[in-house]
Amino acid sequence: MTECSDAVKYTKTKGVSLLLASLIMLAGILLFGLSTESSEKEPEGLKDYYSDNFLIGVALHPALFDNPDSAGLIKKHFNTITPENDMKWGMIHPVLDEYRFERADRIAEFAQANNIKLIGHTLVWHSQLGWGVLTKEGSTGPDDMVDSDTLISRIKDHIFTVAGRYKGKIHGWDVVNEALNEDGTMRESGFYKLTGDTFIEKAFEFARQADPGAELYYNDFNLVKPEKRQGAIRIIRKLQKKGLKIDAVGIQAHWGMDWPKLEQIEKSILEFSELGIKVMFTELDVSALPSPSGDFSADISISFNNSDELNPYKNGFPESADEELAKRYRDIFEVFNRYKDKIGRVTFWGLHDGISWKNNFPVPGRTDYPLLFDREMKPKKAYYSVIELLKEK
Repeated sequence: MTECSDAVKYTKTKGVSLLLASLIMLAGILLFGLSTESSEKEPEGLKDYYSDNFLIGVALHPALFDNPDSAGLIKKHFNTITPENDMKWGMIHPVLDEYRFERADRIAEFAQANNIKLIGHTLVWHSQLGWGVLTKEGSTGPDDMVDSDTLISRIKDHIFTVAGRYKGKIHGWDVVNEALNEDGTMRESGFYKLTGDTFIEKAFEFARQADPGAELYYNDFNLVKPEKRQGAIRIIRKLQKKGLKIDAVGIQAHWGMDWPKLEQIEKSILEFSELGIKVMFTELDVSALPSPSGDFSADISISFNNSDELNPYKNGFPESADEELAKRYRDIFEVFNRYKDKIGRVTFWGLHDGISWKNNFPVPGRTDYPLLFDREMKPKKAYYSVIELLKEK
């Protein structure tokens, strides 16, 4: 009886041990499977596909946060945001003694709440400027200009107030915007007429002092043109020679279906990166419409009359054009991906076609289709063409 009882006990014990071992093994298999499934989970948004290449950004305004669809689209696809207008001088500092931070604050709060990097746009720009910046206080006309020292003092006050308010919340600032003519010479703006190019140096100096942790950029359009690119290179080299911080150049990418050539984009990346700075494509959109002037300038003072010839898709975007746009985006991103080590960010100038500035520039009232998401905020063929590039690897 004793021997039989011991055998039974042994058998039961062995059975329990085997059962426990089997359960542990099964649990391990299940956990491994879950881990494998998690690690192989398909990226959710554009930013996830490009997480190993460069940041993916979008320009926006705070009303988009009130719509769950647009807010969700931003959070899913982008890891940087740029205020389209709400940090420009005229919006945030409309008159000399008044600042309006409400809209910019909302954007900063959204960025922080959703772990999105915020790009400040822009500290010094001749356009959309606050009232009275260039003229003496109490002046009633544009001809009674201040002296150079007064203007530099106003620039300093503006930068310290704005960049200082968002210190630690801004990933990078477009410090100076569009200071060049198309031939690479200095634009005859009020800033330049009063200070020469000193205003550029001082703007970068003040921005560094106001927020030492923020990256600092020079931003301009048509920098793929050799002569204008050389003008930007001169600005950057002069800042570097004076020991002033500049982290990147922002190439506004308001492009078309056949301009610029891919070789021009490539050459721009290479020439700027030779300066030891990063390249940002800061305002990307690809107009599907014909250009009335033959190029794609972003000079907002330009305007042309609307016509059927210039507005061919007012009743809808045909599949053939949709496919052509997708190919154009694919070609552009092939270049970006080739030089991902030199590019820090690609920002789309608008969330979806319905709110793109290209519907009204340079021809008011047109219907354009320049972005990756359509008017219903659905991904277009262009979106899929951009992510397929990474899926193929």
